[in-house]
Amino acid sequence: MEPKAGQTAEEAEPVADEVSPGRAMRVAAALRAKGGDEFAKPGNIIEVKFVKGESLSLTASRLLALMILTAGGDAWEDKPHRIRKADIRRGHKGNERITDMLEELHRTLFAVDDKSWRGKKATLRFSLISRSREETEEDGGEAGWIEWEFTPDARKMIQASETYAVLNRQAVLGFRSNYALRLYELGALRLHRRQATWRGDMAALRAALGIPPEVYTDFAQLRRKVLEKAKAEIDQLAHFRVEWREIRQGRTVAEVEFRFEPKSPPEVIETVDELDRHSRGRRERRDGTAETLLVGQGAVAASTNALNKPEEKTFPRGSIRFGHDDLLKIGRTHGGGWDIDMIASGFREHMGERLEKLRGVKLAAAWKGFCESWVTRRGRAI
Repeated sequence: MEPKAGQTAEEAEPVADEVSPGRAMRVAAALRAKGGDEFAKPGNIIEVKFVKGESLSLTASRLLALMILTAGGDAWEDKPHRIRKADIRRGHKGNERITDMLEELHRTLFAVDDKSWRGKKATLRFSLISRSREETEEDGGEAGWIEWEFTPDARKMIQASETYAVLNRQAVLGFRSNYALRLYELGALRLHRRQATWRGDMAALRAALGIPPEVYTDFAQLRRKVLEKAKAEIDQLAHFRVEWREIRQGRTVAEVEFRFEPKSPPEVIETVDELDRHSRGRRERRDGTAETLLVGQGAVAASTNALNKPEEKTFPRGSIRFGHDDLLKIGRTHGGGWDIDMIASGFREHMGERLEKLRGVKLAAAWKGFCESWVTRRGRAI
């Protein structure tokens, strides 16, 4: 390679060990540029295991998700990232202090399988956050910004990740069970694979969900306190549903297999509506015990944001290949290689008269959900 003006021969040589981000970071950058509530979390970070006896609390898990959302496609780079405390507070309604969440992230250890310098099997233990700065002068320390950096080990994992889960910010902040949030991430990571399942023994299940070894030692209790509650929240807030199967050896549950399935368009619309509602009364709505208030008797008005939005296009009656770039992109991304107009025809038939009422976010969510369910039922096109 010929040196340019002002360059030495050594400077002109290409850098052999230059590192580029994997697919997870490329998707994260694209979603961040697009805006909205969706963000990509690297699969390598989702599948990392807690060191025995440790796990993140729900609030710390949410904070980590917001950090990854904020860092976007730059999370793998050796640079500081910043977020407003007010943006963190929007997702934490309790009395937990941001300081406590940060300190928990610093001290929690994660573990991955690795190789030693001799090429032997080894376990690598590390934390995700190397250092952080928290502004403390204003309003008792709850205003201002925080700044943090990911550790070199975390950045290496983030950079190398080719798998990712597309998560919804409102859903992440809406979960009230840390186990539900962990299972939601595992499901979102596997949803578009050929086999959208996760299977493991009891040790693997505890490691994946961060369940301490001394908690819920009886499976019947674990089923009631963890699995059933997690399923109820995921089915209400996620863009997919989860089922599980218990594999027994004699009378003992030896393994558990989770299956993740995209929701149908009407179910996706219900989920979008639920995420737009206030979290108060969510459990009652999930259990079917919420009271329905008539207009004028305390009912909450529709979202002002929705009322103020201009009228948006309906789903096209003809081909979506021309003049409908957003819908076309969704179909190509989530349609498994099938003919886009063929899927669109099935979508119109499935939705019927309800399709005329869909606009904007709800239309996009319903269309995406239908494309995903189409691939689940028929497989990917050859």
